[in-house]
Amino acid sequence: MIRPTPRAVLLFGAGIPCALLAVVVDDGLWPVGLVFLAVALLLFGADAMLAPAARSLALAVHTPATLYVGDGDALTVDVGLGPGRHAIGFTARCDVGELLVTPPERTFSVAPGTTVRTEFPLWPRRRGQVLCDRLWLRWRGPLGLAVRQRVETLAQTITIVPNIHAVRAGAARFYARDALFGAKSQRQHGDGSEFDALRAYVPGLDHRAIDWKRSAKHRSLVCKEFRAERNHPIILALDTGYLMGEPLGDIPKLDHAINAGLLLAFMSLKSGDQVGLFAFDSDVRQYTAPAGGTQQFQRLQRLTAEIEYRHDETNFTLGLTSLLGRLKRRSLIVLVTDFVDTVTAELMIENVARLAARHLVLFVTLQDPHLAAAVDETPRTLEGIARSVVADGFLRDRAVVLERLRRLGVHFVDVPAERLSLEVLNRYLMIVQRELI
Repeated sequence: MIRPTPRAVLLFGAGIPCALLAVVVDDGLWPVGLVFLAVALLLFGADAMLAPAARSLALAVHTPATLYVGDGDALTVDVGLGPGRHAIGFTARCDVGELLVTPPERTFSVAPGTTVRTEFPLWPRRRGQVLCDRLWLRWRGPLGLAVRQRVETLAQTITIVPNIHAVRAGAARFYARDALFGAKSQRQHGDGSEFDALRAYVPGLDHRAIDWKRSAKHRSLVCKEFRAERNHPIILALDTGYLMGEPLGDIPKLDHAINAGLLLAFMSLKSGDQVGLFAFDSDVRQYTAPAGGTQQFQRLQRLTAEIEYRHDETNFTLGLTSLLGRLKRRSLIVLVTDFVDTVTAELMIENVARLAARHLVLFVTLQDPHLAAAVDETPRTLEGIARSVVADGFLRDRAVVLERLRRLGVHFVDVPAERLSLEVLNRYLMIVQRELI
């Protein structure tokens, strides 16, 4: 496809005043306008012929098969130009679906006989399947009068899944030798109830730990060492209602919750515990019973990728009552949800209290940085004052709800999104080491 550039339009437009001026000077100079137009058309045609044809370009497009929420990748385009021509400047644009941030337009030059690679960053907003539709390439002739265009149909579908890269990175940090104290799992000898090993008695050890039968057998005092009990059932209870679909740092709260839950599941399964999944809003959407082993993490990864974004209001009575009826053994329930104020949180508190009477509940919410920023900023208008007062009211209601949950014996984590995974994991380690389940 060949189109005139703005420079060509100006060139043709300049012929009109030139022709009028010639006619005003002398009526016999009217052919000047025709000559000017013919020269402009000749230049445009020559520029169009000198510009490479669309079929002469070597084009290769590479799209990633999978994208991870919160972690970008790139769509790469290789453009090759045959020998015997001058360098050409290209402008490229890629059409993507609404689940991806629109990549910026790219400009680059290709010399004759070379191939140049350009990349379009792909940043997912939500989970799902997105279509990379078309690639647009435009280039001009050497005179800048004619522009050619090539539209390449991609029709490439990319699957966007929970961020497993973040799980691997978090696990690597926890198991690193130089991990910070308190941020990695430590084996607590002597505090648990599960037998670990025997060791020789030395002065200073607790006398109650001496195993008298084995001491008599070995003819020397030996003590029992214990570690925290394993094989705990853990339920990742994810609220999938409309409040969890709100973006926080360009990523929905639900995806922050899924990423933190997968990291917790990976570490828990590696420690010997059992992990299950429960997703609910106005109805129960997903449930898998707690199970152990490496296959369970793959199952959780697949199930969380299938969780849809919904616009329903969360029914805590139906959801948490259903979960309570499914569990036969005391479990750790990691409930990731959100609320607005004390009025809308009443039913939530009532049902969480009923759940906490039989199980250990870890209540997890995400702090909204915009509320804190609205409270901390200095208001300069009446609208700013009103916004600050409303934000402060929401924060006070949030503190009241969390305090009521604390008095019910519920553990809670209320942190910004970037600290969610680490704080949830640290709280899990504390609960296991103290044998609170």
